[in-house]
Amino acid sequence: IVVRLILVRHGETEWNAEGRYQGWTDVPLNETGKRQAVTLGRRLAREEIHAIYASDLRRAWETAMIIAAPHGLPVRSERRLREIDFGIWEGLTYSEIKQRHPQILTAWEADPLGVVLPGGESLGQVSTRVQATLKDIAQAHQDQTVLLVAHGGSLQVLLCLALGLVPQARWQFLLEAACLSELYFYEEGAVLVRLNDGYH
Repeated sequence: IVVRLILVRHGETEWNAEGRYQGWTDVPLNETGKRQAVTLGRRLAREEIHAIYASDLRRAWETAMIIAAPHGLPVRSERRLREIDFGIWEGLTYSEIKQRHPQILTAWEADPLGVVLPGGESLGQVSTRVQATLKDIAQAHQDQTVLLVAHGGSLQVLLCLALGLVPQARWQFLLEAACLSELYFYEEGAVLVRLNDGYH
């Protein structure tokens, strides 16, 4: 294996519980989210991890700090792992978006790669930053295990890119709060070893 990546989606926030789009809005973990992170941290305490990267948004950062504690490793801030910036959709539920911005929603659903959300970004822009991060981390950590703590959207895109799928296929990967997935990177490509594992 060239690189082993453990992917973790952050613990729950109030906006997750309410079904709100939270993109770049810096919502902290709620009590459930903190408990989830502690439980996941216990599970990963015996794993040999060489480096930990996290999105700089609080929900991912807090989750990463809890997991990092028993390893005595610093958490490296990686802004490019942030969730999709939903712009004017931030804080809204899907039904509110459908009601208030039906034309933008139709356009985005037809072409998420090309359509830039007002005040936010396109799926194409997310893919570009996630791809660059993936490349940098793979080059810096040959023959090592790296933990990435990020968000549902950015991790779904990462899985698509690693496995040679189009980013629009991201909805085919279910990633729940504080669950982990795992990828092995070889010279020939990546292998998905675990997906949305939450048995902890």
